Amino acid sequence: MDGRKDLNILVGANIKREREKAGFTQDQFSELLGIGSKSLSSIERGVVGVSLTTLLRICDILHICANVLLYESTQENDAQSIALQLKKLSPEQFEIASDVITNLIKAFSMKE
Repeated sequence: MDGRKDLNILVGANIKREREKAGFTQDQFSELLGIGSKSLSSIERGVVGVSLTTLLRICDILHICANVLLYESTQENDAQSIALQLKKLSPEQFEIASDVITNLIKAFSMKE
């Protein structure tokens, strides 16, 4: 296998994992993306590569950053994905989320 095929397989598998984690079927997700379900299936299996436009739409719909799809998964926390979701909130929603996160981190610190 060549490097491009390996990358297509990796990215496709990551797309599938994240789609399933979000609870979308292939049909539902392909409709949101504006592509056919057969095209999505081909992308997820690594048969074809994903266009940058489609990759950005996937990230937007799933509220994840492209790194989640482009790289091997790691055991590290995905703070970038959370940051991307926070950026999409209104100022009022962000303030509430910020307070909740701050208090949650404080609560975790007390347990140590």
